[in-house]
Amino acid sequence: MNPPSDVYVVGWEIAGTIDEVGTGVRPELTPGAEAIAITEPKLDLGGQAQYVLAPAESVVLAPQGVDLTTASTLLMAAITALMAVEALDLTPGATIAVTGAAGGIGGYAIQLAKAAGLTVIADAADKDRDLVESLGADHVLPRGDGFPAAVREIRPDGVAGIVDAGSVGDAVAPAVRDGGAISTVKGFTGDTGRGVRWLPVFIYDRMQDTAALTRLRDLAESGTLTLRVAGTYPIEQVAEAHRVIEEGGVRGRPVLVF
Repeated sequence: MNPPSDVYVVGWEIAGTIDEVGTGVRPELTPGAEAIAITEPKLDLGGQAQYVLAPAESVVLAPQGVDLTTASTLLMAAITALMAVEALDLTPGATIAVTGAAGGIGGYAIQLAKAAGLTVIADAADKDRDLVESLGADHVLPRGDGFPAAVREIRPDGVAGIVDAGSVGDAVAPAVRDGGAISTVKGFTGDTGRGVRWLPVFIYDRMQDTAALTRLRDLAESGTLTLRVAGTYPIEQVAEAHRVIEEGGVRGRPVLVF
C-alpha cells in the first residue's frame, strides 16, 4: 500500500491521498481517498517523503471536516496518550494528574481522560494556562517542583493515577496515592515505595491497532480531540522543522508539506 501522495509529514505521522493499495486491504482504503497513518521512522520506513509505504493496519481514513495538514498531527501523540490513560485502568469519577499538559501527548491525555469520565489536574506554565484550561483540565496548577504538593492540596490522599507526559519522573510520585499508578512515555520506571506502580507505554505496541487509530480519528472528527499545528515547512526547510522540535516547548506539531 502506498499512502499517500501530496503528503504532509511530521516524522511518525502522515496524511494525504492514497495512491495505490495492495491485495486484501480494507475496502474503505481506496486510491484517491484521503487518509492518515502512523509510520515507524527507521531508515527508509518513516514518513518524511512524498510517497510512503505503510501497513494497511496503520492507515485510517482522514477525519472529515479537517484539512490534511491539521489531520497529520493526530496519531503519534494521540495513540501514546490513549495508551497512557488506558494503562491506569481507572473508573469514571477518579482523579488523575497530567504533567507536560501543554504538549501534544499531555494535551490529548487531558481530553481522553475527560472523555473517559475522569477528573484532571494538570500542570502549566503561566503562558500555557489558558491553553490547558481550554483543553478541559478541571484544575490547572503551576508546573515545577511544587506541583505534587499543590495536587495534594486538592486531593489530600493523592490522585489515583498520573500521566507523566512531561517526563518529570520520580519527582512527580508524591502526587499519587499509595498503591496508585504512573504512566510514563519514555520507558521510565521509578521508586515503587508505597506500592506505586510505574507503567511505561511504548508506541510500537499499538502502531497497527486499527481499532484504536479509528477511534482517535472519530474523536478528532467530532471535535473531542483538539489538533494543533505549530507551523508548516516545505521540504527545503526540514532542518529548521527538526530544530524546532529538538528545542522543545512546541505547542502543536511542526508539519512538512510536500
